[in-house]
Amino acid sequence: MRTDPASFGKVAVLMGGHSAERAISLMSGQGVLAALRSQGVDAHAFDPAERPLNELKTEGFTRCFIALHGRFGEDGTVQGALELLGIPYTGSGVMASSICIDKVMTKRIWLADGLSTPRYVLLRRGVYSAADVMAVPDALGLPLIVKPAREGSSIGLSKVTSAHQMADAVAQAEQLDADILCEQFISGDEVTCPVLGTGAEAQALPVIRIVAPEGNYDYQNKYFTDTTQYIVPCGLPAGEEAAIQQLVLAAYQTLNCRGWARADVMIDAATRQPYLLELNTSPGMTSHSLVPMSARATGMSYESLCLAVLQSASLDQQSVPLNAGVSV
Repeated sequence: MRTDPASFGKVAVLMGGHSAERAISLMSGQGVLAALRSQGVDAHAFDPAERPLNELKTEGFTRCFIALHGRFGEDGTVQGALELLGIPYTGSGVMASSICIDKVMTKRIWLADGLSTPRYVLLRRGVYSAADVMAVPDALGLPLIVKPAREGSSIGLSKVTSAHQMADAVAQAEQLDADILCEQFISGDEVTCPVLGTGAEAQALPVIRIVAPEGNYDYQNKYFTDTTQYIVPCGLPAGEEAAIQQLVLAAYQTLNCRGWARADVMIDAATRQPYLLELNTSPGMTSHSLVPMSARATGMSYESLCLAVLQSASLDQQSVPLNAGVSV
């Protein structure tokens, strides 16, 4: 950990942005901004929805803490712009970010590496038929989950308990994304597990078990109520937490993530098999967020977590001389 806050230089905390998760991003960003400033970091708020990104360069920012969520912030687009600007940033690089925002692509890679994730059916706007929609419950069973492939915070998500609900659930998800993910519902404990670090040095933090009202961990219960229970230590049977941490770490590393992330997992109540749902490469940092909660269980304060993440800021591509490797 850097001991001199001045060594970070001028830091932009990217928050807000254009996605459906803008409101949550602003809350995350304000929390990070206050934490970094409290530690003496020269940190400033920067909203890409209100200012062009090239101002990061002209105003002398030396690194960025990405507190953006969803599209245009967590999907590789901002990461690519920062690569071109040559400004190190927190979180995963361009390719890992663009893969992880897409739950279907993420599943395909996990399945190729033998990592457990619920079965799914992909419906594409303008391609699927009414018959395709009605065939999904036969393929996956009921209940099942329908959600946009590239949204977070449970936005656009529906739990379908009968076949006649399918059309409305697909229509709702389709308003947000051309790709609609229909997913096997796993009944059991819902948990989440953050990861800090890069490569062989990455470590999984304590698992958090989530107990939401009526099992409904939706947008409202994630961010705006105090009735959801977050249990850490998680209280799972002996060995289960370690197995989940191992699974999450493998999921993180196979996608070539770096810096930090958080994976959401369901545990089948009957078999105790954990199933990966998704991996968030720019996790929330609000008062209700889970990475700070898990870090706190290890003795790491919110401020220390923010500094550790900022410390990890980097680029995919380091500067190389023009014409390097070109032979004539």
